[in-house]
Amino acid sequence: MPARGIRFAPLALALAASLSLAACDGGGATADAPLYGSALTGAYTLSDTRGRPVSNTDFAGKYQLVYFGYTYCPNVCPFDMQRMMRGYDLFAEEHPDLAADVQPIFVTVDPERDTPEKIAEYTNAFSDRLIGLRGTPEQTEAAAAAFFFTHQKIDPVVEGGDYDIQHPSIGYLVDREGQPMALVPVEQSPEAVAAELEKWVR
Repeated sequence: MPARGIRFAPLALALAASLSLAACDGGGATADAPLYGSALTGAYTLSDTRGRPVSNTDFAGKYQLVYFGYTYCPNVCPFDMQRMMRGYDLFAEEHPDLAADVQPIFVTVDPERDTPEKIAEYTNAFSDRLIGLRGTPEQTEAAAAAFFFTHQKIDPVVEGGDYDIQHPSIGYLVDREGQPMALVPVEQSPEAVAAELEKWVR
């Protein structure tokens, strides 16, 4: 069975290239956050679980804590989501006012199977603060590209079985202006997630 949580080469190379371009810009005050100046735009146009259109600009003035995954993921996404939301809760315990300005977001990369109802059930299992978004295949690909997020559909081993989606285990922190600013270590621990939020959220 293919690993679904690995940070495979395309993502690493894309981020490295993007960040090297940022380094050539000379920096300044915005050079503090590792993704500032990169080619990641954080732009998307999707829909929530009630079918209402949602774009990144709807969260202007707030931070976004973004995770790409899919509800049928058996052994990576659920644990990443648990760590991400527990880390958010730890941060909220220490900084409730700041945490209120952080919007956790789950974006499915499997719109074929992830219906609005399925996504709502999935996100509610982790937190009522977590919102789920989905789009058409084209919207999904555009959103993933805006974060340099790579994913690949893996055909089922057995005929008639479910397919898997290979993807990295990673979260993104987007600032109040809608600019991706840092990667969030959702694959590590709730404490690591909380520490990353503590570092950047102001």
